[in-house]
Amino acid sequence: MTTVSWVTGSQDGGFGVENLPYGVFARRGELPRVGVAIGEHVLDLAALSAAGLVEDRRYFASGSLNAFMVAGRAAWQANRERLTELLTDEAHRDRVEPHLVPVADVELLRPFVVADYVDFFSSEHHAANAGRIFRPDGDPLPPNWKRLPVGYHGRSGTVYPSGTPVIRPCGQRRTPGDLEPSFGPSLRLDFEAEVGFVAGVPSAAGRGVPAGAFRDHVFGFVLVNDWSARDLQEWESRPLGPFLGKSFATSISPWVVPVAALEPARVDPPVQDPEPLPYLRCDEPWGLDLHLEVEINGQVAARPRFAPMYWTSPQQLAHATVNGAPLRTGDLFASGTVSGPERDQRGCLLELTWNGQEPLELDDGTKRAWLEDGDTVTIRARAPGASGSRISLGEVTGTVHPAQG
Repeated sequence: MTTVSWVTGSQDGGFGVENLPYGVFARRGELPRVGVAIGEHVLDLAALSAAGLVEDRRYFASGSLNAFMVAGRAAWQANRERLTELLTDEAHRDRVEPHLVPVADVELLRPFVVADYVDFFSSEHHAANAGRIFRPDGDPLPPNWKRLPVGYHGRSGTVYPSGTPVIRPCGQRRTPGDLEPSFGPSLRLDFEAEVGFVAGVPSAAGRGVPAGAFRDHVFGFVLVNDWSARDLQEWESRPLGPFLGKSFATSISPWVVPVAALEPARVDPPVQDPEPLPYLRCDEPWGLDLHLEVEINGQVAARPRFAPMYWTSPQQLAHATVNGAPLRTGDLFASGTVSGPERDQRGCLLELTWNGQEPLELDDGTKRAWLEDGDTVTIRARAPGASGSRISLGEVTGTVHPAQG
């Protein structure tokens, strides 16, 4: 039976007690602090701790979640249980209610300090479409793709909170028909709808984190838009991988949804053939039944589904650490573009417009081959919760601004 909170409106919109995502917020003239979303409010955990209603103020009086994330799974679970008790038992209402702040009255900030950033390439539909675009006469998937989760290392310094302006990047690009490259603003700017997870508990150098230890290290999930300059990326990715075409901006959502909140959303992932090597095998189903929606200027452009992703989050974590690279608190791992088999399920303009050849027509009649200055991209996601409830991952948004270089 679904637990009901006494907070008005908390059963609507996906931010009920089944969710309780963590974030960092600030009110005008005050320092940032940690809070939890409940309905259309933020529960001020720093104030709640000062009032003696939850333990250890050191976790919540800072401008990031890192101190709480490193505390580990037992602390996460204990706090989740305590918050559920406080928000569902009417006996606590008089003491808790003064610490509820309307979301409309606060600024939501980047929720954690990013240590390292890794982006994967885990959707078979996206990888195959990209292969058909760039290698029309070859195998859509490279020979290693079904053997390991392909990924690249990005830049933690350009992981920005939702709402941060996205400056159109400049760099080298070679347009079709030109023999020599030119320099200037990207002409093929794109979004990538992704889902990421953030590590809380670090690991020792020289030891990999097995897929079965995912819950012991990972704090929660966020939405990610890994913006991409396709023309810069295409030119520089010969022979190595993404660099300037990806490192200029990655946007993340303000709420970190705990792993425990998404337990009801776990489903069987696609069958993996050939069978992965032993270190990539996972005894539990770790597909996630997440439904994403992408808007360009308020018009729906795509509705990708996360469940068909070929490589799961525990497999990504196992692969990223199997060489002995230590896990650090705040490490962010993104899924790569989330795409499905249908055109309206493609999670980027590269696929939606087939590399700009088939411009996307939005409901208001406007068309886009690539993003233009002034365009705003918003990605939302939801998942099934306990007993028919709904879990929201919130949204990540960003507006494209002209190049400054």
